[in-house]
Amino acid sequence: MQSPLELPLKGSDGAALLQPTPFIESAAPEVVRFARETVSDATDDVERGVMLYHAVRDEIRYDPYRITLSEDCFRATTVLRERAAFCIPKAILLAAAARAVGIPSALGFADVKNHLTTRKLREAMGSDVFVYHGYTVLKLGGKWVKATPAFNLSLCQRFGVRPLEFDGKSDALLHPYDAQNRKHMEYLNERGLFADFPFQEIVTTFRSYYAGYFDRNLESGDKFEDETPVNC
Repeated sequence: MQSPLELPLKGSDGAALLQPTPFIESAAPEVVRFARETVSDATDDVERGVMLYHAVRDEIRYDPYRITLSEDCFRATTVLRERAAFCIPKAILLAAAARAVGIPSALGFADVKNHLTTRKLREAMGSDVFVYHGYTVLKLGGKWVKATPAFNLSLCQRFGVRPLEFDGKSDALLHPYDAQNRKHMEYLNERGLFADFPFQEIVTTFRSYYAGYFDRNLESGDKFEDETPVNC
């Protein structure tokens, strides 16, 4: 099991958090191209971080039906190729794109209760608790800030959820309430920060928590964004 980084990341020069890994593929040509094109007009790292956040949030569609237990599912290059992923691979892509342009990054995980879901997703998962919900931690302007690029703008508009904005200076975690002031996301338990994706740890936990999910038989072409949200 990979050890989590200390919280907060004080005293770190970020050198170890600039390196490519098998999952955070910051040296892959397609990741480098995506990152550099996204931040081409930026003037500092804060602006670069914000631009990368919005690109990953909105250009990669959130899709919880893309969860598999294969290593390839969690690689930054896979996310770029498929243009759809759930929270963890999207956080991995943001971490990789940040490192590609010289911004130190890490991955953060927490267990959350999702009060706003769909009947099909709840039935498939057997729960409204998402263990190891993923987000990214970026070193911008000399300090570490958390950013959650999970829910794309069109999904937020469809589900009546305020899009999560990020200014590069303050943490951007998911809202506790939606646009109608209904409960949305509730953080239950922090899992820590990691320099690379702890694949085996998370896959083992997913197998334990969501055994039925991986035996499901969803129809080909299921699209989460087209479903009707329900409040639990």
